[in-house]
Amino acid sequence: MTPSTIPLCDPEACVAAGCSPTVCTGAGVPSNHTMFARSKAVIPGGVNSSIRAFRSVGGEPYVVARAEGATVTDVEGTTYFDLVQSYGAVILGHAHPAITAAVSAAAADGTSYGAPTPREMKLAEEMSARVPSCERVRLMNSGTEATSTATRLARGVTGRDRIVTFAGNFHGATDALLVAGGSGIATLGLPGTAGVPNASVAETMVAPYNVVPELTDQIAAVIVEPVAANMGVVAPVPGFLEGLRAECDRVGALLIFDEVITGFRLAPGGAQQRYDIVPDITCFGKVIGGGLPIGSIGGRADIMENLSPLGKVFHAGTLSGNPLATAAGLAALDLLTDEAYIELLARARRLAALLRDACASAGFPARFPVVGTLIGMVCGDEAANPVENFDDARTTDEAAYARFFQAMLAEGVAMAPGAYEAIFVGLAHTDDVIDRIADAASRAAALAVHTA
Repeated sequence: MTPSTIPLCDPEACVAAGCSPTVCTGAGVPSNHTMFARSKAVIPGGVNSSIRAFRSVGGEPYVVARAEGATVTDVEGTTYFDLVQSYGAVILGHAHPAITAAVSAAAADGTSYGAPTPREMKLAEEMSARVPSCERVRLMNSGTEATSTATRLARGVTGRDRIVTFAGNFHGATDALLVAGGSGIATLGLPGTAGVPNASVAETMVAPYNVVPELTDQIAAVIVEPVAANMGVVAPVPGFLEGLRAECDRVGALLIFDEVITGFRLAPGGAQQRYDIVPDITCFGKVIGGGLPIGSIGGRADIMENLSPLGKVFHAGTLSGNPLATAAGLAALDLLTDEAYIELLARARRLAALLRDACASAGFPARFPVVGTLIGMVCGDEAANPVENFDDARTTDEAAYARFFQAMLAEGVAMAPGAYEAIFVGLAHTDDVIDRIADAASRAAALAVHTA
């Protein structure tokens, strides 16, 4: 065997632990703190996605070595019941045999070609069959790329520049959509992060979620999370999505659904099936990659065929539709039957009810809204009030959430390290797993009250 040119983390300990330098699991340096310190020396903040740094909940993150089913295990060997599930990208459970088999077989044939493949065609066909609004589908590499491409396409099709989004919705790290929450449609967006020029968001307007804005004929598109899942989990109020569809039709604007989270999770046809609203363009990610990086947009043929090479709206990507992600995505969709969604719905409702009861018994004020298979959490004295928009969502007690988060982690349950993320339940969360999470929540809620 040719020696690796990549060094081991610890020459003696890694060899003794059987850890490979190229498929490192941290076995030679079994310390979350040491691993994270080393990461901070070469990666800004030690993380490759900002929320992972635990800044809003305190402490340092666990560093994952492996995962299986409903659990993740860190480099120290501690195993947690996982309610993050890669922020919704994993729905069957970690390392599901169907996914690992599909990826292994695909990898043996090569990892990227820069050419069309049968699997990308089959994945697009399957998406189109489940989501009738998607007469044509274009695959790419992330949800961010999907929303960026969707807004560019809408501008190219309509010949207009302005985009409307909603306070509290998150559409990835796209400059034009990284805007601060606004008080109404009349206010032009301002950059929500350093590094975004004013010019990038000058044509982006921010409206309150669950309020239908009055549009003008300058609007190219309205982009919305049909179920807001980045400010907790907030359902659309009756008439909101219907109103957006009607208002877009009135002025000739396009309606874009960001279903990166809800797509193939709420139902086979996503939120648009659940609410019976047909968007012009839909953005996807997460579930369709089976846990591997992927993104996609779909829509009416007459709109989608404005993309290059047929039309004048440019899109390209070296790894778009790559053979590993498409194999994993097909394997995932193959198991997401109608019966699977019925089971997911039941598990989400059951977990939310048990978490609610656990917190109530401990006197820890919290509410767990459920929309289909998605669960949110609202903490604090305002938790009894309904959440319909970003201002409502921000009344959650972030400090209380941080206490509950840390207490749950100590009990062996991993939640997202941020008060505005969803709780994700998958097919690996059996009744036994849910019961054990509920038991942990009872003790965690009591501790969170005690340490307030």
